[in-house]
Amino acid sequence: MEILKVAQEWARAEVFSTRFFIIFAILFFAASAGFWQLGKTELAKAYVIPLLVAGVLLMTIGLGLFFTNKSRINQFEKAYQRDAIAFSTSEIARTESTLKEYTVVFKVVPVIIVVAALLIIFINTPTWRAIGITTIAMMIVILLVDGTAHARMESYAKQLITLVNQDGNSQL
Repeated sequence: MEILKVAQEWARAEVFSTRFFIIFAILFFAASAGFWQLGKTELAKAYVIPLLVAGVLLMTIGLGLFFTNKSRINQFEKAYQRDAIAFSTSEIARTESTLKEYTVVFKVVPVIIVVAALLIIFINTPTWRAIGITTIAMMIVILLVDGTAHARMESYAKQLITLVNQDGNSQL
């Protein structure tokens, strides 16, 4: 039963964390609207579309993860009730797979930030400068939220392994 509790706590923490994608998306939408309404310079006007696109992407990520993890809370209980050992095994496999995916994220996102910074340096047009700066801002948001999610996933994986190894499977 302890494994189910740990799994549901992890899913609830993920639901809370994904709200930050939604909050940042709203901030990007507000900034886009602000530049659209108040922007007087060519650079200010150039931010409207990139900020809107970044807001849509962050909102999509946030809502997708929110609903996925929200539904996991109930799915975990059903899967655990059906077969606790299979649930534990599948969760350990899923956490290992997800941790490998985070490794890719933490390698790719910094490369995207560097490319966006190079855009700012070498292409001196308002549109590309706005795209570069907005991309960097969005990637920083992703690193912030995914960094905490990665730490939670590592902790969750360790807890699962500890519980499964503790007294055989008596904790199930």
